[in-house]
Amino acid sequence: MRLVFAGTPAVAVPALDAIAASGHELLAVVTRPDAPAGRGRGLVRSPVGAWADAHGVEVLTPARPREPEFLDRLRALAPDCVPVVAYGALVPPVALEIPRHGWINLHFSLLPAWRGAAPVQHAVLHGDELTGASVFQLEEGLDTGPVFGTVTDEIRPADTSGDLLERLAHSGAGLLVAVLDAIDAGSARAEPQPADGVSLAPKLTVEDARVRWGDPAFAVDRRVRACTPAPGPWTTFRDDRVKLGPVTPLANGPELKPGELLVEKSQVLVGTASGPVRLGEVRAAGKKAMSAGDWARGARVAAGEAFS
Repeated sequence: MRLVFAGTPAVAVPALDAIAASGHELLAVVTRPDAPAGRGRGLVRSPVGAWADAHGVEVLTPARPREPEFLDRLRALAPDCVPVVAYGALVPPVALEIPRHGWINLHFSLLPAWRGAAPVQHAVLHGDELTGASVFQLEEGLDTGPVFGTVTDEIRPADTSGDLLERLAHSGAGLLVAVLDAIDAGSARAEPQPADGVSLAPKLTVEDARVRWGDPAFAVDRRVRACTPAPGPWTTFRDDRVKLGPVTPLANGPELKPGELLVEKSQVLVGTASGPVRLGEVRAAGKKAMSAGDWARGARVAAGEAFS
């Protein structure tokens, strides 16, 4: 089939690689416009756009996919289908209707669970044991279209959102190409999503990533892993923001107040509502990430001091 691919972040690149290695023809990619990044705030191409540049594929960067110029170009390209992975913009009906097989979306959850922008983060945050990826027909509703197929993946106890998303990006890429093959062969069948089991996964904010030491240790652990790498878990120490790496809940440990720090020879502990967690990496403002022990020695953490 003739394809135009829509996507933006690095997690979409494995799907691009899989499509490029398939028997389908990649005509162009649609991605979000170049955006300011880095200290100089210069305009930077999205990972999908950069991939296309490197492979000599046309790049379309509409500010909104309802722009007449974009719609005219999409009609001129005449794709059979538009596969989508984390594009980042709502697609209007007028654009959905242009390819004869519509737009099909690779979404990183087992729909109808975790519809929205941050399915992997919410699965980790809420302690799900099983997740996966779904390929569905894109329509006006938020991730509501009929599903062509799924793959599953177990969420491991130490998984961060970044770890899980990396695995799903690759397994989902294979699923996406398999669905495209089935659509091309005329054997694809999309099943409506069940009415039960719907949950929503809005984008996690910086405030969502603030560690709540008054929660039980398991909830602190989940929040830290869910927000790693983005938006990045954090807390405050001496009124300054400190970023944290994954923590380890301890089955047995000293009694500490929520947020209270205890620096030991081989570890740094923090109190929660149910028991302490062991700190991993810490990154103070303006400094590189370092082990919790190195951070505590450099900060000269005193007895009774606490995160807040």
